[in-house]
Amino acid sequence: MRYGKGAVPVRQLKERRLARLRGLYAIVDGSAARPPLELLQAFLRGGATVVQLRLKALPARDLLELAREAVAICRQRDALLLVNDRPDVARAAVADGVHLGQEDLPAGAARELLGADALIGISTHSDAEIDAAIAAGADYLGFGPVFETASKPGAPLPPPHGLLGLERAVRRAAPVPVVAIGGLTARTAGGVARAGAACAAAIGEICQAADPERAARSLAEAFARG
Repeated sequence: MRYGKGAVPVRQLKERRLARLRGLYAIVDGSAARPPLELLQAFLRGGATVVQLRLKALPARDLLELAREAVAICRQRDALLLVNDRPDVARAAVADGVHLGQEDLPAGAARELLGADALIGISTHSDAEIDAAIAAGADYLGFGPVFETASKPGAPLPPPHGLLGLERAVRRAAPVPVVAIGGLTARTAGGVARAGAACAAAIGEICQAADPERAARSLAEAFARG
């Protein structure tokens, strides 16, 4: 039997991580005015169960140092910490996993770096990308944009899929969990939950908020109410 971190069997560790992939998936983005760890702590106080570090402009050494601090903070809250784009940093920081875009390192290569117990998420925007991500071994899918979003200027995103598109994506991906992303707010989070998404992901709605903790709490509570 293979073992993961802390002598926990790999399969059991993966199952624990997947079980915690529910609720508010808060993304700490490099475009925010506040320091990343300040945002992370605010999101956790607001009820985030998953946090992703999306700090594309940060040098690898600085990202690793910050990720290690973030992992320690998330462990205290029993929250997942994922690193965007960088499986090498995720491994060195002992994070829970990595999130990959369509142009990032292939999932198979990320798995070789991270091992079987880590979570690997892949961004998807179409049926073909959903099918390819599942075939590549993704543990969860990011799917969007569900609504109009301004958080990724210049990104080649399709028109918003809406809640019906999200429902179809959830059915197509099952049993792989889907994280909904793109223009989510406290007003729409309940519909996202009812559509079957495991998580509601947010960037601008919480990173740019005057009170990030309050914004996170509003989203988390709306999603939980469904």
